Amino acid sequence: MSPQVRVLGIRHHGPGSARAIVRALTEFEPDTVLIEGPSDADPLVALAGSERMRPPVALLAYATAEPATAAFWPLATFSPEWQALQWALWNDADVRFCDLPASLALAADRPVGGDGRDPLAALAAAGGYDDFEQWWDAVVESGSGDEPGGTPDFDAITEAMSAVREITDPDEHTARREAHMRQVLRATIKAGAQKIAVVCGAAHAPALSGKLGPAAPDARLLRGLPKVKSSLTWVPWTHSRLSTASGYGAGITSPGWYHHLFTHREHTTARWFTKVARVLRDEDLPVSSAHVIEATRLADTLAALRGRPLAGLGEVTEATRAVLCDGDDVLLDLVTRRLVVGEALGAVPDETPTVPLDADLQARWKSLRLKRSALSKDLDLDLRKDLDLQRSQLLHRLRLVGVDWGVPAASTVRSTGTFRESWSLRWEPELSVAIVEASRWGSTIESAAHALVLDRARSPEVSLAQVVELLEQALLADLRDAIPQLLAAADSAAALDRDVEHLMAALPTLIRTLRYGDVRGTDLTSLGHVTDGLLVRICAGLPLAATGLDHDAADALRHAVDEVHTALGLRDEPDSTDRWLDALGALADRDDVDGLLTGRAVRLLRDMGRMGEAETTRRVSRALSVGSEPAVKARWIDGFVGAGGLLLVHDRNLLRLIDGWVSGLHEQDFLDVLPMLRRTFGAFTPPERRTLGEMIRGGVPVHAGVAVDAERGGRAVRATALILGVPA
Repeated sequence: MSPQVRVLGIRHHGPGSARAIVRALTEFEPDTVLIEGPSDADPLVALAGSERMRPPVALLAYATAEPATAAFWPLATFSPEWQALQWALWNDADVRFCDLPASLALAADRPVGGDGRDPLAALAAAGGYDDFEQWWDAVVESGSGDEPGGTPDFDAITEAMSAVREITDPDEHTARREAHMRQVLRATIKAGAQKIAVVCGAAHAPALSGKLGPAAPDARLLRGLPKVKSSLTWVPWTHSRLSTASGYGAGITSPGWYHHLFTHREHTTARWFTKVARVLRDEDLPVSSAHVIEATRLADTLAALRGRPLAGLGEVTEATRAVLCDGDDVLLDLVTRRLVVGEALGAVPDETPTVPLDADLQARWKSLRLKRSALSKDLDLDLRKDLDLQRSQLLHRLRLVGVDWGVPAASTVRSTGTFRESWSLRWEPELSVAIVEASRWGSTIESAAHALVLDRARSPEVSLAQVVELLEQALLADLRDAIPQLLAAADSAAALDRDVEHLMAALPTLIRTLRYGDVRGTDLTSLGHVTDGLLVRICAGLPLAATGLDHDAADALRHAVDEVHTALGLRDEPDSTDRWLDALGALADRDDVDGLLTGRAVRLLRDMGRMGEAETTRRVSRALSVGSEPAVKARWIDGFVGAGGLLLVHDRNLLRLIDGWVSGLHEQDFLDVLPMLRRTFGAFTPPERRTLGEMIRGGVPVHAGVAVDAERGGRAVRATALILGVPA
């Protein structure tokens, strides 16, 4: 008896197709099931039957020598391929994949899988349906002539696709894929299979139906194709990633909705609106049972008016907007993200093949009680606790090796202590590829991070700032064995780098590391010597480095000066501070330096008490005196005032000088310097701008002195001293 072959053309990730596949397989009872997918993934098929395998999941294939070259074949609960796998495993049928092997697909100079077009979705759109599942139910299932729950006519789908293929011929890559599918089918028949079911995309069904013809043309088409050594495994996937193009061609826009359609066949619409209500209630919005009932009625009515047997996503969305969201598109977007797309994250069993680095990561996150989630989760850490400290070290090590599971975030805890760290955790499927890429550096997260840091530090092109940044990251990641070599690399890079701006860019990071390194219990004595040597070179070269700069370069140097000044204040080491202030004094006395820099130097010296009020006023008067161009004066004022509006609020003499200069500008001069002045004063906070405006308009006299109530002031001083615990 000749073998029976039934080709079941489906839509990838379609709930209707998934239900139809189960019914068709149950009716046909094949002994062999061939599924569209990389044929070299056959050894992984058995894992799909594990109780610990929970969709959505994906087959991951990557080039063994170059893991960045990778591809995914995702499967959800409502994917026909997944349901076919499950049926075959539960019914002891032989099951295998029949598409091009990943070793060939990865070597092809094109994306894996289809071209992004969905022929069945195109048929649905041509029939006037904006939701494929509505079309499938109305035309394929309900309109098939079968009894309710019967098997749709897959032959009719194949016939429709044959008509489509007559208009658009498949490209060369698709022809090779179909040639390989036919070769696998021939081999399956030759091996003795009697009843064979082929589950493939509807577009391929005509190429696999009927007589297969001679094998020679297919063999010639596949001969000589480029090939790479590849590795395959299962990895967790997410619903949101199903909404993008994948190894199975076109993505879907509503995976959460499709999952709901597949898992809830009765009272589908009412149950959906119940989920929507729950999401809105979680946001403290008043949604009652009456809202759910009214939304269900509206969706069903819209479907009836449009001549459709069931409410689809379009009707459900309109009812959600009108009844549950009160027309608010922001709330509708929330429902779309949470439910229509969804963020379900799958799981794979522990015995799934993986690289040693991934196994170490899984063991670490389990021991640290961290969970992977497709939703962003805030994690606040207290580094005084051993568990939180280890969590921090793991997340920093992962960032070093390029696995950005955690991203530093603003703290949700009202504390400014250096023992606080906040992270935002979110697992993305692409991180599985990043783990494979990082595995070349070591078999554990710690060893991989250690090797990668040292490799970057030894690079001939590495700059001093980059070495210092690596040192800081290594301290945060607790890579203690790498610290001595990184310190030596920083010392060597500093000795070879003659660019003062490069040295200034590195200094704040070094000081920050010195200041906060003791929180993590690291000995940084040798780092202090590197920092001191760096500061000596910066102070010696700053006046010369500031000479002859254009405006852009002066702006950049001013930012670097501010960063170094702030960092030295953080270090609070008298000798270093004195050396830095001496350098600023030399800069302030230079007449051949951009006024932005000399004005900034004067301001910083005044703030640190190195320059008295009288001297400061004299320098401001000289900078604004007749003889300089208005634009030059504006640059000086920008450097002096910067973002410090409080200086002018409290120092009325300086405010009077600047006010007098601005008031005395001629019309054209005023227009010329207005952009610079707007940038300067626009950086003030709103309260500062408001106060200064009132003072200038006369609300607060600029020239008059301020009366001081000594008794009230004394009470304030004593109260402050009591709070600080110092003698009044």
